Amino acid sequence: MVLAILAGAPVVWSPGAFGAEFDLRRDSAVEAVAQVMPAVVNISTETIVAVRDPFEDLLQEFWAPYHRRRPFTTTQYSLGSGVIIDEAGYLITNDHVVRRATRIRVRIGDEAGSREYEAKLVGESSRSDIAMLKIEARPGERFRAVRFAADDDLLLGETVLALGNPFGLGGSVSRGILSSKSRRPALENTPMGLEDWLQTDAAINPGNSGGPLINLRGELIGLSIAVYREGQGIGFAIPVRRITEALLEIASPELRQYWFGARVRPGGSTLVVSSLEEGSPAEAAGLKPDDMIVGINGRAPRGFLDLIKELSAAGDGRDIALTLRRGSDRHSVTLRMVRASAVFNAALIRRKLGLTVQEITPELSGRLGLATNAGLVIADVDRTGPPSEARLSRGAIIVALDGRAPEGVVESAKYLYGKKKGETVALDILVQRRRGMVAMWESVEIALQVQ
Repeated sequence: MVLAILAGAPVVWSPGAFGAEFDLRRDSAVEAVAQVMPAVVNISTETIVAVRDPFEDLLQEFWAPYHRRRPFTTTQYSLGSGVIIDEAGYLITNDHVVRRATRIRVRIGDEAGSREYEAKLVGESSRSDIAMLKIEARPGERFRAVRFAADDDLLLGETVLALGNPFGLGGSVSRGILSSKSRRPALENTPMGLEDWLQTDAAINPGNSGGPLINLRGELIGLSIAVYREGQGIGFAIPVRRITEALLEIASPELRQYWFGARVRPGGSTLVVSSLEEGSPAEAAGLKPDDMIVGINGRAPRGFLDLIKELSAAGDGRDIALTLRRGSDRHSVTLRMVRASAVFNAALIRRKLGLTVQEITPELSGRLGLATNAGLVIADVDRTGPPSEARLSRGAIIVALDGRAPEGVVESAKYLYGKKKGETVALDILVQRRRGMVAMWESVEIALQVQ
């Protein structure tokens, strides 16, 4: 029994007053961990590395083919974390956790106890530092999957939880707040592949890489990736928006050739439309935000990856039948995707920025004296408007749009499509300057207003 003082009057409180099930300790953080921890996996990898012996090289050079010996190898071991995103056993982690691994094993601890499985790499995005694995499970075996938060549903200062396997000690939890929704840590001499990282003071230690960062609803908001060693309580996570983009790239490269125009939140068997692009095939078909996709071509989708595969298989010009649940009502719509290059092209970039651009071919790269084919070369500039006022000229190289390295005309046009008139786009540009008889490339930053 406890005495509490409320408005100056003593009140007697006892656990039974709120029923036998009431427990002060089971707050929202405890409930969130209980939801997500069964989807968190410990990842251990083995990487066989050939070791070069200069003496052996010398013997081989002078005594081959009489001197033959198997090359000496050593095995490197590493530990990390991951989180299951699909009930069929697909999970995500950081690419650097499993890069070049010869063997990958994952350990799961849930209601069924601790179990270990082999896993195989499905695909990776080194630019985003995200990899997808598939657990080699028994036929029909299902797993608990994490739910994804909406792309922009982040509150500065909200409580967040980092789950993972620090130092190989087993599943653990650390608690903190969302310290920043946009941090851009510098990578030496390389453009940022991620537009923004989340920052948190929840402890992220070696082995936490690839583990989920979740909110108090038990939804994935990020994937732990790094810590700032010179500071205290400064950790970083890849935001959920970038995770979704990477999954689309990994799960189905073919889908990038087409325009769907709806963002669907992954996680479990529930597929929710989080946002729509204006004028897109999805909007034209009648999809709306918060719609649940419960059927595709006459059957229930088995998760986010299943939906992606169905959309990819449909391709250009074929109808896709979707069944939606909107509140208590069900709706049937017909979707027809279009080829992305027919919409997102150099003409759209010209309309938005007043610049004509083209991709850099190896031949053009050699002619310009560039060491890389990355970026877009400016082929023409409008005589009036923001580009002219910024004194942009032909031959300059765009190496980043708002901190994102351009992946070609189509992907750059896709990014600019969502920009409204009057918004600003930051361009990182290489401009050739002459210093006497020598031509040198210089980096400049220019902000252009979308037209």
